[in-house]
Amino acid sequence: MRILGIDPGLQRTGFGLIEAEGARLAYVASGTISTLEAPRGDLPLRLKIIFEGVREVVQRYTPDCACAEIVFVNVNPQSTLLLGQARGAALAALVSSGLAVSEYTALQMKKAVVGHGLASKAQVQEMVKRLLALPALPGKDAADALGLAISHAHVGASMLALAQATPLQRRQHAQYRKGRTY
Repeated sequence: MRILGIDPGLQRTGFGLIEAEGARLAYVASGTISTLEAPRGDLPLRLKIIFEGVREVVQRYTPDCACAEIVFVNVNPQSTLLLGQARGAALAALVSSGLAVSEYTALQMKKAVVGHGLASKAQVQEMVKRLLALPALPGKDAADALGLAISHAHVGASMLALAQATPLQRRQHAQYRKGRTY
């Protein structure tokens, strides 16, 4: 199975592809989609670059599934909103390409790759290098994306089996009036 990991970012969106066959993992490709050449205030152009960049990666490498990092609220709400829009552009590109998308938090990825959720970027880079037998450290954004793909390779099959074995139930504690959920 070929897995595409996406680490969304407004300036640099990391991507990483691996092939997983049982417990064996093999590196396919990685890199970043940069929007640094676009004018800083031109958000629609930056989102377009991310969308088209992710679509190009999907067309070039034909992954079987994808996974992306879940964004949490940062100290600066404006930064969180901008990052959420970049993530939305990447997710829209994946879904419009017909890929199933799984989502993992940075903590889940770090725990799966390094062994603890508070790992530094350098530790993630080193473990990704070792797990995929790379000749050098990948870039920070690419390492996070490869880490997401590795996480999905380790737990994705288990999560799919659980989802198929038990029906998903609505969360009663997370309902608004008139049955809408968030």
